[in-house]
Amino acid sequence: MPAAPPVPPPSTVKQPPAAERVYTHIKKGVLDRHYEGGTLLTEGDLADAVGVSRTPVREALLRLEVEGLIKLYPKKGALVLAVSAQEIADVVETRLLVEEFAVRRAVPASAALVARLEQLLEEQKQRALEGDLAEVAVADRCFHVEIVRNAGNQILSRLYDQLRDRQLRMGVTIMEAHPDRIAKNITEHAEMLEAIRSGDVEGAARCVRRHVGRVRVLARGEERGEDR
Repeated sequence: MPAAPPVPPPSTVKQPPAAERVYTHIKKGVLDRHYEGGTLLTEGDLADAVGVSRTPVREALLRLEVEGLIKLYPKKGALVLAVSAQEIADVVETRLLVEEFAVRRAVPASAALVARLEQLLEEQKQRALEGDLAEVAVADRCFHVEIVRNAGNQILSRLYDQLRDRQLRMGVTIMEAHPDRIAKNITEHAEMLEAIRSGDVEGAARCVRRHVGRVRVLARGEERGEDR
């Protein structure tokens, strides 16, 4: 008889701490809108979902409250906060300031930046075909991040990174309410890329203002876009 295959050694890969696993689970659920605004989360349900005790759940919830994603209510649970009109206005205003400045600094663009933006645009198209809105939002944001990083200002880049969670959540919200925006976003990114590739600073800045400005209008539920 052939010898039995050797038993592989036990995995040496350590799992993240329990509180970190709970934090990741809840945060992904909020950003993906599996846990929508207004949802009440309980410690018991979260502990069961992740397979941990309630102590790490409390630690994770406290961390998420500091980040502004939930509001804790003693003996009741944690309420997932909806995206407010003020939050939308603040995020869009900050994005406009950062991204227009960044694209002006990034143009004329290096061949490496152009190639990376072309790759990210293709990734966004592929995620759109797969229909995964959360991944579409990630690909969308990565496109903008690359431009900001190529502005050569690390402080500005770190500031922009702080908007990540809010951008992803707003992106999924908008795409669910306006499915046609997925294709339009891709078209607008292609226009932005063409302006960057051709060295058209003013054209690239105009694309950024128009593209980012529409986020505020759509997130507020208005029908018309903005041409800024």
